[in-house]
Amino acid sequence: MQPGVPESARLARRLRKLRTEHWPDLKITQHQIAEALGGEHGPLSLSLISSWESIRNPALPPASRLAGYAMFFATRRSVEAGPARLLSEHDLTDEERQERDRLHSELFSLRFTDGESTEHEPAWATATGPEGGVTGSGTWYFPDQRPIIIVSGSLPKRFRERMPFTDTKDPDYVRSYSLADLDALLEVHGHIRAVNPAADVRICRSEEMEEDDFTSHLVLIGGVDWNAVNRDITRRLELPISQQVRPHDEDTGCFSTAEGRTFEPVLDAANGMLLEDVAHFFRGKSPYNSRRTVTLCNGMFGRGTYGAVRALTDAKFRDRNENFIRQRFPDASAFSILMRVRINPNGTVVTPDWTQDDERLHEWPPVIEA
Repeated sequence: MQPGVPESARLARRLRKLRTEHWPDLKITQHQIAEALGGEHGPLSLSLISSWESIRNPALPPASRLAGYAMFFATRRSVEAGPARLLSEHDLTDEERQERDRLHSELFSLRFTDGESTEHEPAWATATGPEGGVTGSGTWYFPDQRPIIIVSGSLPKRFRERMPFTDTKDPDYVRSYSLADLDALLEVHGHIRAVNPAADVRICRSEEMEEDDFTSHLVLIGGVDWNAVNRDITRRLELPISQQVRPHDEDTGCFSTAEGRTFEPVLDAANGMLLEDVAHFFRGKSPYNSRRTVTLCNGMFGRGTYGAVRALTDAKFRDRNENFIRQRFPDASAFSILMRVRINPNGTVVTPDWTQDDERLHEWPPVIEA
């Protein structure tokens, strides 16, 4: 790359070279690129594709479109039959997935200066694309593809002592058994990895966090009881929602708002079963690094935390909830939703539908009446 050449021109040159030279024996046209990236919504305009390849007056393509380019050129199967298309994540072979990840990382290094985003739009403003997969879209997509650390609390010793394989001296020791909110952790880790193939994604217990870890994108799973990083972040951010630390295990706890309202889980008076939990989802700038984000997913109980995660990972609900976020918080640099998480009679979690008014208990920033 030539010094002094704008990143947009470098990217434009690379996109054109991909189209004309990536497969020397195939002639890839701008129309095929437009077909594949447009998907079921119809081809993108050729002038748009041309603007992304223009050296003199380049336009920067959205991050989600770059993810589409990486997917397209990862496999010749993209153009085996007309119209040109993008394969889904599950259709890729291991070799194709490696090539997609390589291209994704390369294109993003050109899209962003020194690894930092040049855009100032909220991360959740990235629309779910028509590529047929989840790569490069949604709130769980991080355009700069910088490291993402999922911060978990640890089960207290009194609980670990009741479980097998939690002693490090045991030959069958399983580290994950010491993590709190395993259901939520498994769900969010898998989804974030799928959506951010070029990013380093790790799960870290709050007490294991090292100095450099705090400057990454942080996803905090679980409440203030067992997650010390959650307690520190909520103190630093002065959030409009606070979670009560439970003095003992039998206390159900509650969330409270700056206006003085409280919201508690609902238990069956007859048998103590959880009928409805309260959970909080927050996304905003990290107090440790303004160029990174922090995301909180925490309920009063584990199933509330799981429900907060599932709101944006469940294939049946994530698109409508993403649309709600974009319409409700279009220009906000941070947003917060306190929600109900209903529990089925068999103990399973009902994914919250944020488009339903009675599912949302509190929202911030508040709606400004005209």
